[in-house]
Amino acid sequence: MHSKSSTFRPHRAVTAVAALLAGALALSACSSGDDDKEGTGEKPGATTGSTVTLPKLDGARLEVAAVWTGGEQANFKKVLAEFEKRTGASVTFVPAQDPIINFLGSKIAGGQPPDVALLPQPGAIKQAVQKGWAKPLKAEALKELAENYSQGWQDIGKVDGKQYGAYYKAANKSLIWYNAQVFENAGAKEPKTWQELLTASQAVYDSGVTPFSVAGADGWPLTDWFENIYLSQAGPEKYDQLAQHKIKWTDPSVKRALTTLAELWGKKDYLAGGQKGALQTEFPQSVTQTFTGGDQPKSAMVYEGDFVQVNIGETKSKVGTDAKVFPFPAVGDSAPVVSGGDAAVILKDSKAAQALVTFLASPDAAGIQAGLGGYLSPNKNVPLTAYPNEVQRKIAKALVEAGDDFRFDMSDQAPQAFGGTPGKGEWKDLQDFLRNPKDVAGAQAKLERDAAAAYGNGG
Repeated sequence: MHSKSSTFRPHRAVTAVAALLAGALALSACSSGDDDKEGTGEKPGATTGSTVTLPKLDGARLEVAAVWTGGEQANFKKVLAEFEKRTGASVTFVPAQDPIINFLGSKIAGGQPPDVALLPQPGAIKQAVQKGWAKPLKAEALKELAENYSQGWQDIGKVDGKQYGAYYKAANKSLIWYNAQVFENAGAKEPKTWQELLTASQAVYDSGVTPFSVAGADGWPLTDWFENIYLSQAGPEKYDQLAQHKIKWTDPSVKRALTTLAELWGKKDYLAGGQKGALQTEFPQSVTQTFTGGDQPKSAMVYEGDFVQVNIGETKSKVGTDAKVFPFPAVGDSAPVVSGGDAAVILKDSKAAQALVTFLASPDAAGIQAGLGGYLSPNKNVPLTAYPNEVQRKIAKALVEAGDDFRFDMSDQAPQAFGGTPGKGEWKDLQDFLRNPKDVAGAQAKLERDAAAAYGNGG
């Protein structure tokens, strides 16, 4: 999962959310309550029964495209199966490739667009609207969004005031997962600051285990590393400015963030396989090699969002005992809270397509996938009890209680040519920086050149 609108700029400080996340990871989550939904006898967001009215769609055929693979795709297909069961429609999942806008463009040019696409970037929603592909959501879907989502999550699915996207999936992208046995052996403690993270990394290294796996073969995790450091260090106002390219990537604040990032990326012995090995490590492997091998894994820690749990599930490690998590440490005055997400957007308008997006915006759909693990919903009426473990419940609670107080993934806000294309733009520039973390000025120059080209082309 990787997730990356210039339409949404929360204006409140992020500090309160950081404190909330830290507290949520430390405290037990509570349930969502027992109030009936409109006297039906069902709890809000119940995963059994139904909280949403869907039409009968016998004989209707739909195609849904998304970039999801592996467990993420398999779990989503179970949600689609429930929609089929309730409506009589037939839904086919279409695996998409990055950048999804290019993939959809080829499908549309061939006269075969999917009915619905899950877009992992608000910038992609904007592009789909500008190209005339996306269709606005209608009354039933809008009603479901109004009931179940904070205003902020509704707003990032809007373009020019119209609702085109329904955010089905969210991510808390300010988490570092660690091998609990390695930390115990090393006497390392969960860090709250960047300096404490460096101290913990040294303790792990001294114990004989490489501190970090970095998924350098995939460019998107590298953008997430940068964004957490930049948000915490430069602050939310600068973050918004850089996200909209209102300041240049040659700005001193970017230099400072890259220099900080190099404190980890520049230490060959701190990265599994060194810089060269990191650049050959894809995201799933970066997770699994952290949680296999007993107390001698290839790395002790891996950075990424709550969806890491899907990949941990492919190992023998158990989330909450063998695999633990802490919030991304504060680099500046406060810890960062960066979110991402995937929005359902209609490309072929029909009663069935509108019904599917309505379903995806309901607690029913989100509750199914929540129970399967490795998934986080921005839907505030999904009960915390729907999530399969305490760690996931705490992360979900933090996201929902944050309301509008978060910053959306910066590269997801960018035009896809800069923030969402393998081998190009920010992804490639940060891969080059990982290869040579001493060249801060060179990285800034490349980033500014590519950003200027992409934003200048109407992004």
